[in-house]
Formats: sequence, C-alpha cells, structure tokens
Amino acid sequence: MIDEPVQRLDEGALRALVPRVLASLARRGEDFDAAEDALQEALLEALRVWPEHPPHDPRAWLTTVATRRLVDARRSESARHRREETEYAEPPAGGPDPEEGDDTLFLLFCCCHPDLAPASQVALTLRAVGGLTTREIADAFYVPEATMAQRISRAKRTLRGRRLDQPGDLAVVMRVLYLVYTAGHTGPPARVDLAGEAIRLARQLTLATEEPEARGLLALMLLNHARLPARLDDEGRIVTLDRQDRRRWDTREIAEGVRVLQSALATQTDQRRPGRYQIEAAIAALHDDAASAEETDWPQILAWYDDLVALTEDPVRQDPAAMLGRAVAVGHVLGASAGLRETDRLREVLGDRHRWHAVRGHLHELGGDLPAAATAYADAAHRATNVAERDHLVRQAARARAADLRDHDMDSGNRR
Repeated sequence: MIDEPVQRLDEGALRALVPRVLASLARRGEDFDAAEDALQEALLEALRVWPEHPPHDPRAWLTTVATRRLVDARRSESARHRREETEYAEPPAGGPDPEEGDDTLFLLFCCCHPDLAPASQVALTLRAVGGLTTREIADAFYVPEATMAQRISRAKRTLRGRRLDQPGDLAVVMRVLYLVYTAGHTGPPARVDLAGEAIRLARQLTLATEEPEARGLLALMLLNHARLPARLDDEGRIVTLDRQDRRRWDTREIAEGVRVLQSALATQTDQRRPGRYQIEAAIAALHDDAASAEETDWPQILAWYDDLVALTEDPVRQDPAAMLGRAVAVGHVLGASAGLRETDRLREVLGDRHRWHAVRGHLHELGGDLPAAATAYADAAHRATNVAERDHLVRQAARARAADLRDHDMDSGNRR
C-alpha cells in the first residue's frame, strides 16, 4: 500500500515528470540506456523513501538520485555499494539547474534519431516520452511483448555510447508523431490513447518551432480526431465518413484545428508553398466543414489533392496513397469512370492492397454498378489484415449485393 505522500503525485504528474528527468540526463550527454536504467532505479527508491520522507521537489530528487546512480555505475560494476551512500537526502534548494525549453520535446527529438528505423523511433518515443510500458506499446501495435522488448532494446543499443545532445531532424520527428497518431486513430477504443499522446506532443512541438508544417501536423490531427466519436457505431463497427452522424463530431476540436491551419497557411508565399501536412489538413477541414456528405466541396478537395501530388516528381510510385485519395475526389467531381481510370494507374503499385480494391468498390457504387462494387469490396475484404476493416468490407459487399437484388426485383416488378 502506497502512503499518502506518494499518492499526491497523480498519474499525469508522474507521466510528465519521468521524461523531463530523462531528458535532463540526456542533455548532459549521458548514455540513453544507462540514463533510463538509472532513472528506473531512482523511481524504485522513491517508492521506498517518499512515504516517510516526501521531497519538496520531486523532479530534483529524481534527477539527483539518478545522477548518483550513474556515477556509481561508472565507479564500479557492483551495485551493492550504491546503497551505502546518502542518495536519500533532500537535494539542495532549487535542485539541479533548470533546463531551458521543454525537456520532453528534447527527448522526443533524441528518440527520433535518424540512425533508428521508423518502427524503433516510434517504440522508443512511446516508451521514453509517452511513459508507456513495453506491454502497452506491444498491445497498441498487435505484436508480442517479447518482440516489442527486442525492438526497444535494439534501439537503445543503436544509441549506446552516443551523446544525445544533437536532436534529430524536425521532419523525422513530425513523421514519427503522425505514425503514432495514425496507430491510435485507426485502433479500437480499448487501445492505449496513442492519438491523444501524439496530439499532446504535437502541441509542444508548435510551441518550440515556427515551422508552419508543425502547425499543419497539429491541425491535421485535430481535424481528424474530431470525427473519432462517430467512427464506430454502438457495436464497435466501422462507420465510413459519408455515413457518420456528424452531430457526434467535436466542433470545438474542429474550430481549433481550423484556427491552427489558418495560422500556418498565413505564412504561405510564392517561394514557400504549403507542405504535406498543411494540405492534408486543408482536405480534412473541407470534410469537417460539410454539414452532410452531399454538401462536401469536392472540387476544392480535388484542387488540394492536385497540390499534394505535385509535391513529388513521380506520385504514382512515391505517393500512391495521395493518388488513391485523389482518385476518389476525381470520381466525385468528374464521374465514377474518371475516378476508376485514375485507380488503373495505381494497379501495379497498389493492386495487392485492400485499400485499392475498397476505393474501386466505392467508385463502382458511386457510378451505380453495384455488382462490380460488391466484387471489389469482397476482394478488399480478402486482402485486409485488420479484423475490423475486414468485417466492415464484408458488410459493404453484402450491402451492395442486397441493394442490387432490390433494384433487380423492383425492375422485374415494373416490367410485370
């Protein structure tokens, strides 16, 4: 049973405290793996000592004890002598020199070191910055805990011996944040709130840089996250955007996303055009602005998709996802046949992916070809790896078949 002094530090406070202490150690050039181990030992000592001797400055206490652990580790390989020292004493008033800027953000940049693979960057970010356990991260990405533990260990080994005082590239950090957000947004409600964690970190990023793309990223997350309450029905089944109950959308989150996006787009010049996140946020804003699916401003969405695919020299191979989204917009603006012709260009690149078949199903349905739509949805379901998406596509195929039978019966009745 933890006594009252420790209980006064709620979960949110501890969550914010741990990465700040770890970041302060990393700023000094401590080895990441060793610093994390030292901090974990300091936390264990805190659980033992704080009930009777709660510190006035928990962050300073943890930093002091973790620093002493690191010093002890360098002096000797034996940990038994460390207990003989006076690491439990209250640190001097004020504690260690305060670090300028946001320590959590600094640690985020360190976890996004360019030498790490994307999957390792995400895992290390969630472990060190988000404060998630290895089991929570493994559950979030549907992999065994042992697999995730190995991934995190490999990431820390890659950084071993390197001074973490040179943060990673901003573009890498934004990509990792969006990967974290996407994993949370598309996951089931029971999943750890990765989307909320990504938004929290993106907010901090916008406070630390004037880069418009950082604000574009935050806006994109907010505008998509606003629709999350309507993404699943009461039975946990996926509801597509055109069929969602828009009264369940978070209007305050939409308004904030639009404000953030407008502040980013206000910096646009002929020499500095909007980047990917700003453009995708603009597309999301147009969807959120429509009172109904029928009122969606598809011509404007298509114009933004044209800007998006223009960011790469060969979008079919370099950005097929954007081309697939553009095909949907083309179908709504120029007709289903035109949209299907756009998807034909992606057959070689995406023909084995379920989303390609799902988009073709939507376009066939848009054009009134229900048998073709049912076949495409069934092909997509066969290729889907996510259970919720597979079940949704199976239902889409069944719905298209049922609608085709109703139309056929109605035509037969009219002929009689």
